[in-house]
Amino acid sequence: MKKIYTRIFGIFLLGITLPCQLQVWASGDEISPLTVLASKDRSILFIAEKSKKRIVFFDIAQSRITRTIPLPAEPNGLAISPDGSRLYVTTESPGGDVFVIHTEKAFVEALFHAGHTPCAPILSPDGGRLYVCNEFNNNISILDTRSGKELEKLPAIREPVASALTPDGKCLLVANLLPNGASTGDTVAAVISLTHLDDKKTITLSLPDGSSSVRGICISPDGRFAYAVHDIGHYQLPTTRIENGWMNTAALSIIDVKTEQLLNTIDLDDANLGAANPWCIACNQDGRFLCITHAGTHELSVIDRPSLHEKLEHPAHGHQQGIAPQYITDDFSFLKDMRRRIHLAGNGPRGFVLIGSKAYIAEYFSDSLGIVDIQGSVPALSVSLGETMPMSPERRGEMLFHDATRCKQHWQSCSSCHPGGRMDGLNWDLLNDGIGNPKNTRSLLYAHKASPLMWLGARESLGQAVQAGFHFIEFADVSGNDVTAVEAYLKSLQPVPSPYLTGGIPGQAAERGKIIFNQHGCAECHIPPVFACGGVRNIGTGSGLDRNRSFTVPTLVETWRTAPYLHDGRASTLRDIFTGFNKSDLHGSTSSLTKEELDDLIQYVLSL
Repeated sequence: MKKIYTRIFGIFLLGITLPCQLQVWASGDEISPLTVLASKDRSILFIAEKSKKRIVFFDIAQSRITRTIPLPAEPNGLAISPDGSRLYVTTESPGGDVFVIHTEKAFVEALFHAGHTPCAPILSPDGGRLYVCNEFNNNISILDTRSGKELEKLPAIREPVASALTPDGKCLLVANLLPNGASTGDTVAAVISLTHLDDKKTITLSLPDGSSSVRGICISPDGRFAYAVHDIGHYQLPTTRIENGWMNTAALSIIDVKTEQLLNTIDLDDANLGAANPWCIACNQDGRFLCITHAGTHELSVIDRPSLHEKLEHPAHGHQQGIAPQYITDDFSFLKDMRRRIHLAGNGPRGFVLIGSKAYIAEYFSDSLGIVDIQGSVPALSVSLGETMPMSPERRGEMLFHDATRCKQHWQSCSSCHPGGRMDGLNWDLLNDGIGNPKNTRSLLYAHKASPLMWLGARESLGQAVQAGFHFIEFADVSGNDVTAVEAYLKSLQPVPSPYLTGGIPGQAAERGKIIFNQHGCAECHIPPVFACGGVRNIGTGSGLDRNRSFTVPTLVETWRTAPYLHDGRASTLRDIFTGFNKSDLHGSTSSLTKEELDDLIQYVLSL
């Protein structure tokens, strides 16, 4: 496959158009449209189809695909040059591949490189610079669009996945997907990174406690306000009920760009009907409307933006200086009479683009393009982007995993706590081991290879854990076929190569660390290749109601992305585990290691 890619890309660089019929990299029957962007004349939609690994040109007037461009990796983000001649496509590649497509001739004319899993590309107003979020390097690359050269990097916090640039090009805001640091602090929340591009000064704006899965951000046309959508997990409460957003709510956070402050956060849910998993947000051209896709409930929210700010700015609810931030997150009626929830015809809405009064939406699981008139009352339409094929068990399981409509009152889906099948960085007080002893959310990668499951081993198998999750977390009754499908999806999850590898190979420090790992008892419980083992182990970290308890052994694969660590998330880093929480050497005999040896051990674990 690598040899084919090299030869065909050489043809691209010569300026020869690859025939649309030749889709050498497409795999599987699913299409999975992930995001949409319009041409400058608003006649063509560029659609990134993740599973098919391709970009398609969709003619709006003809309502059909006119051109197809295959890619060697899954596309996840689009940006178009000011003159409309170049389309920049980020892909889910460890090598940082960013493809430049000539829009008129429909061929790839250049390949740029950013960081690990580039996404959310955005161009400077003059088109000279391309800002790319590197999700797993936790930074942003600034690329020169003429040469493709990386000019510099900007810092982010944790898994930057969305970005927005002020109209004057002076300020870049970045949404960090997950909270950073220990999950035992007084506040655990994801943040927005705000960078002034003239002096590269970056500040972080913390979102409300429990904020996670920050997937979308946009800026008003006048550059005054930024808007971010995310989940808020009420992790401080035991998971005894779900009504009225007891566990999870969907939120819209409003940032005053001028003062660099969080203005407020409001609920996107209704009192008895959740609006789970907000994904993408955009402001229409004249600033009248804010639109938000809800990936879990298959809806589009349309908010009257002037009315929103008028209500925020004027005294209400007894507050003399406007509405206090802490009040809004408890007020499901705040958006009454200023927001419409439009049910979509397709399943799993993701990215979208606004053209006039129409929203064109990537509907991920129904392989379709949703079309909504945001000012009218006509029901939403859905246009198929390919031949409808029966879903595989894995695909159906993925759909169910991200679907909140089976949850009681639609408050959450499995992905609310396990984005991408991984974890949300929060501690939850689940009922399988009593109340008052919260545990950190675990990644579900290789869960089927490390039974029993849950921190205390309460579930004997993955199937039992999935069934219990639907019953006790979503308060939903599902069929055995549904459980089997979700189990199949989770078994299909594959690890992402570590950003600590160089060309896919561990460095010398990691190789030395491997020897230490084997010599100091780590491999006795973290057995390759899964780096886990069955049963439970007492590593001396139990406290409170969990004092002297034994815990199941998590896989070390993808440890680089699963912080915080230990059953209660008290360790922000691997170094914290060995220097602060392993005094009795029950978690590997590490007390005798020198600083250099500990550095090597950490490098090895992070390379897995």
